[in-house]
Amino acid sequence: TNCLTTVWRLLKNLSEDQQRYERQLIFEHPAFAKLCQQLLQDARRMTRGDLVFSLHAAVHIGIPQNTLLVQTLLRVCQERLNQLDNRCISVLATTLAGLEKDKNVSALQAGLQLLAEQRIPTIRDIFILQNLMKCMGKDAPVFLKKKLEMAVLKEIDHLTFPNALRMFLALVAMNYCSVPILNACSKKIQENIHDTPFRQLILILEGCYSLQYRNVKLFSALADYINSTACLWDKRQIILFLSAFETLAFQPSELMGIFAEKVTEDPEFLNLKNLLIVLRVYSRLNYVPRGQKHQFFETLNSCLNKYLPQISNIELLKAVHSLSILGYLPDRALDELLQKDSRDELLSDDVYREQKEMMLHCVKTCVELDSPSFTKPAFVQTKSFSSLVPLNLRKARQALLDLLGDENMFRQNVQLPYQYRVDFEIRMDSDRKSVLPVTAADDHADSSVQRLAFLFVPPSAFCVGTTHPQGKLAMKKRHLNKLGYHVILILNKNFQEMKDEDAVEFLKGKIYSKNYFPSSDVAVQNSN
Repeated sequence: TNCLTTVWRLLKNLSEDQQRYERQLIFEHPAFAKLCQQLLQDARRMTRGDLVFSLHAAVHIGIPQNTLLVQTLLRVCQERLNQLDNRCISVLATTLAGLEKDKNVSALQAGLQLLAEQRIPTIRDIFILQNLMKCMGKDAPVFLKKKLEMAVLKEIDHLTFPNALRMFLALVAMNYCSVPILNACSKKIQENIHDTPFRQLILILEGCYSLQYRNVKLFSALADYINSTACLWDKRQIILFLSAFETLAFQPSELMGIFAEKVTEDPEFLNLKNLLIVLRVYSRLNYVPRGQKHQFFETLNSCLNKYLPQISNIELLKAVHSLSILGYLPDRALDELLQKDSRDELLSDDVYREQKEMMLHCVKTCVELDSPSFTKPAFVQTKSFSSLVPLNLRKARQALLDLLGDENMFRQNVQLPYQYRVDFEIRMDSDRKSVLPVTAADDHADSSVQRLAFLFVPPSAFCVGTTHPQGKLAMKKRHLNKLGYHVILILNKNFQEMKDEDAVEFLKGKIYSKNYFPSSDVAVQNSN
C-alpha cells in the first residue's frame, strides 16, 4: 500500500506528458507485476485503511478498471463495507466517483449509499461529506441529498476556500441546487478569486448553468477579475469565459468591450470555431462596442469572408443569423447563404429543420427591415387573434380596461407582418394626450396617429441581473420601431406582483409619459 500510494503521489505532481511516460516505465518494470500479484493475494488480509488506499492508488495510477486486481479490491471492499470508518468511506467514495459503472461498482455504490444514510448524522467533516456527495451523484434519492445538505449546513461556518471550491463542484456532481450552500461557497470564492485557477473558474460558471443557479454578485466578481487581469489571459481563454457567461445570459460588458478591441486590433487569432463563438456571444447578449461599432462589424465580416470557401451551410447560417440579429448585414455571406442550392441543402435534412427555417426567416426579415433603403410604411396590415387572453396577460388586460374604460380603446394579441406579434396595441393622437378608439375602420394610413406596442416579457428575455434586452428581443424592438411603433417593454414578473391599483397607475405612466417619445425607449431601460 505504501509503495502504491507513494507512486501515485509522485505521479500526480507531474505534467500529463510526464505522467504518460512514467506510467509506461512503471507498468513495464518487472517489480510492478510482482507488487500487483502480492496485492491480489493479500487483499483479504489487509487492514481497512490499506484496502481502500490500495484501491484508490491502483485506480489513479492507471491500472485498468476491468483487471482482476481492481475488480478483486472492489469485491473485498463490498464484503468489508460495514467495517469502514468515516475516513475510509471518504477515500472509497472519492475512488468510486472516478470509475465507470459496472457490476461491482454499482453494488458497492448501493451499499455505500445505505451506509452513508446511517452515518451522515455523525459526520462532522465537510471534506468527507463532499466526497460522499460526489460519489452518490445525481442518481441519489432526493431524501439522501437533503440529508447531506442538512449535514453540510451544520458545519457551514467552518467552510474554507479549498472546501468551498470542492463543495461547489460536489453539488454539481450531485445535480442538487442547495442555494444556502451555494451562497456560502460563492462568498468564499469571491473573497479568494485571485487564488482560483482558470479551469476552476470555468467549472464554476458551467456548474452555475447546470444547477440553474444565478448569483449576479458572483458573476460580476468573476467578470471584474477577468477584466482587470485581461492582459494576462490568452485570447482563447477569454473566449471560453465569454462563452460560459453567454450560456448564463450574463453580459460582462467591460470584458466584452476590451475583447472587441483585441479582435479589432488583431483578428488573426480567430479560427472558424472561435469566430462562431464570438458571433453567438455578442449576438445573444446584444452587445455592440461603443465608438467602434462599424470597425468591429467590418472585422468580423472580413474574418467570415475568409472562411466562406470552407464553411458548412449550417455554420454559415449561424454566422449570418448572429450578425443579422445585431443589425449588420454581411453582403458576401448573405449572397452565399440565400443561393437556392444552399437553402435547399439546409432544409433537405429533417434534423433541426424547424429551427433552421426560423433562423432563415429571421435573416430574411433583417434583410428587408434593416436595409438602408427601407422606409417606414404609411400603412401596416394587422389583425387580431382570438379574444382569449393568456393567463399571464389577464392582469394587464384588466388594468387597461380599468384605465381606459372600454375594450375598444386597445387591441390585444395583434399579429403584424414578418410574423411579429404584440401583446397590446394602443393608438394616441399626435399630441400624445388622449387614447383613440381602435376599430377595424381605423386601419388606414394616418401620420397623426401614434401607435404604442406593449410587450410583456419574461425575465429570461433580458440579460441576467439587468434590464438589458437579449439579442432577439432587441431585434424585435428595432423592427417594430421600423414599422412605426413606439415599443414599451414590461417585465411581466414584476407587473404580476403589483397590486391592481398600482398596476393601473404603472400603465398610466407608460401610456401618457412623454419620456417614451419619440425615442421609442423601453419601459425598462436599455443599459447599452
